[in-house]
Amino acid sequence: MATPAQFKQLVTEASAKLAAAKNPPQLERLRVKYLGRKGELATALREIAALPERQRQAAGKAGNAAKRELTQRFHDAASELTGAGGQPDSVDPTLPGTTYPRGHVHPITLVLNEVEDIFHGLGFDVVEGPEVEDDWHNFESLNMGPDHSARDMQDTFYVAGSEKADGTFGLLPRTHTSGVQIRTMQERKPPLRILAHGKTYRNENEDATHSAVFHQFEGLMVDETTTFADLKGVLTGAIQSLLGEQTKLRFRPSFFPYTEPSAEIDVSSPDLRGGEWLELGGAGMVHPQVLKNVGCDPQRYQGFAFGLGVERIAMLKYGIEDLRTFFRPDVRILEQF
Repeated sequence: MATPAQFKQLVTEASAKLAAAKNPPQLERLRVKYLGRKGELATALREIAALPERQRQAAGKAGNAAKRELTQRFHDAASELTGAGGQPDSVDPTLPGTTYPRGHVHPITLVLNEVEDIFHGLGFDVVEGPEVEDDWHNFESLNMGPDHSARDMQDTFYVAGSEKADGTFGLLPRTHTSGVQIRTMQERKPPLRILAHGKTYRNENEDATHSAVFHQFEGLMVDETTTFADLKGVLTGAIQSLLGEQTKLRFRPSFFPYTEPSAEIDVSSPDLRGGEWLELGGAGMVHPQVLKNVGCDPQRYQGFAFGLGVERIAMLKYGIEDLRTFFRPDVRILEQF
């Protein structure tokens, strides 16, 4: 039964154990033991109801006094262990805080940021366009009609549900960023200097040098006096800024339906894979029909366009052998940049 003597004994016992507590966890265990909802004090207080009526008042008074005293003693003990600031004495506030790992810029983004800076310096505006294109902007406006064999060079995904009555599809993930050039020429009049970049999609068998998703950057310049010599000058300066002044460029005759004449662009440098020639992309003078398709007079205006693969440039800059590395969720790769 709970008596005033028992409450006094409870306070004495708890106080002795409090004095021996050496850390907050020990203190918390004692608090639960003596002041918890099912602790010894709460149990003793509930036993008061079973006392004879003449003893309840004295026992209740002793029990309430014991509760106040124990509560104060636990508060004082907690203050001594944790200090006035609420931090353990073992904590040195002058030490540096906890550090967390920082994020890293992806190498593809690093290359694109550098490309933007270079072409801004050459007077080019950066423009954007949709990743899901319609057939006209992606193919037909660029001289690739529904039956044109050049479409086979860009094994293509299509958007389900966009099939038209003739069995062709109206929408597709863009196979190149050239659709952005078309949209810009429809909205602006020459002279134009624009740079477009972003993700592109093709139905590729993925390996060390091919991916179904990759990044391109394309440039377009249109005015009354643009020549192939301007194209060579712009690309030579830009590529040497990206890959080093010792980099050599080679323009090989090629075919693209939207440029004429057209060329493949190769680069070589002693610092890039032993000086072997490596293909970066394609370029050429904008085909007169493409200019007509966007309402630009080919008798008055002419221009050049080029498109280069960002992953290929990043592989050369950073010595990466497998293009798939850029698409793997491996933090160890990002930490190197």
